Amino acid sequence: MAEATNAAIRWPEEYLPGTSDNFTSNETIIKDLSVSQIWAKLADCTQWETYYGHNVEQVTPPPSGNFLKQGDTFRFSTFGFPVLDCKVEESIEPSPVGRLAWSAGLDGDAETAVKVYHAWLIEELPGGRVRILTQESQVGVVIQQ
Repeated sequence: MAEATNAAIRWPEEYLPGTSDNFTSNETIIKDLSVSQIWAKLADCTQWETYYGHNVEQVTPPPSGNFLKQGDTFRFSTFGFPVLDCKVEESIEPSPVGRLAWSAGLDGDAETAVKVYHAWLIEELPGGRVRILTQESQVGVVIQQ
């Protein structure tokens, strides 16, 4: 039996799953694509609309270019949310694990403000497979409802 040693998302304390107001996770393992091929589509935010379709709109890349790097800021809208101002918190090319994460928020008062941390992990696995994990943690009173 193969031994599992999968990598995990690195969470800032405020967004730690189980302590935030909402958490979601999606994972898939695929074959016949490399981590480099996946990274090229994920780290280039102008590519998102090509595979997310109508779920991603109004992508504005950072001034540094289309590829997201730690410290960059960019904007986009997803799933009908208003356009979010995002800050890239982590951007590490796969070797063999790639990481991309950003934080964002919607301003408001104590009842309507929302803060979000979204993270991706791309991991090379034995047998020509790749694990893709995306998770999001949300904080805000409106999320609790």
